[in-house]
Amino acid sequence: MAEQISFTVESPRGPRTVAVEYERAGSGEPLLLLHGIGHHWQAWRPVLEILAAERDVIAVDLPGFGASPGLPEGLAYDLSTVVPVLGSLCEALRVERPHVAGNSLGGLLALELGREKRVRSVTALSPAGFWSPAERRYAFSALRAMRAGARSMPVPMIERLSRSAAGRAALTSPIYARPGRRSPEAVVAETLSLRGAPGFHQTLAAGREVLVTDDITGLPVTIAWGTADRLLPRRQGIRAKHTVPGARLVRLPGCGHVPMNDDPALVARVILDGSR
Repeated sequence: MAEQISFTVESPRGPRTVAVEYERAGSGEPLLLLHGIGHHWQAWRPVLEILAAERDVIAVDLPGFGASPGLPEGLAYDLSTVVPVLGSLCEALRVERPHVAGNSLGGLLALELGREKRVRSVTALSPAGFWSPAERRYAFSALRAMRAGARSMPVPMIERLSRSAAGRAALTSPIYARPGRRSPEAVVAETLSLRGAPGFHQTLAAGREVLVTDDITGLPVTIAWGTADRLLPRRQGIRAKHTVPGARLVRLPGCGHVPMNDDPALVARVILDGSR
């Protein structure tokens, strides 16, 4: 059962209270899971049970996404704010330097947590920030189109589309290589999460300034990319390897941008190997 925790963070306007929804399962060394823009912690559900067999897994709804409220006034949705917020979350949960795995936006945040030495290891699945200007414009346009589509459709239409493989593909094909494998209930929930996310536009706006150029040293880093990623093409993985030369670069055959659903066993193995 997901829980919500509140904690205090500092801002230029003084202390602010942030609330975050999270799911926690398993035992072992702590592993923090971070989803992509517009998604929610349930994106990790296909791999959660496998990971929880070896790790104390904490799957988070990032602020302004899923069931987590938006950031309070005075806090921006940029790396310089969200990374310390995640650090404060770990302190509130009494978790010291967890392993971290993130997808897309979550992968970018995971890498930043690694640069600041707040974590023990990093696994980044199709992380944001290794794009060319043209690739960034394409990805942002695709994300805006998905958000606009989710907001324009009545809920009964979303539910009706989710009942067929073709409908699930229409709703989610930009992020899954095998959208037909996603359950109707999961597709409805994530479409509504994208539709209602209060942090979407500000996070996307902050991403215009992001281009990853810094190496990470002193801890294990794994960067994994789906060969069928339509949102952030896999050539960005080569750039990531050049930027973080000590990282292990892993191909995820047949997987899309959110690979946890496309091949749960492979993704779980990559995360566990990267956190050993």
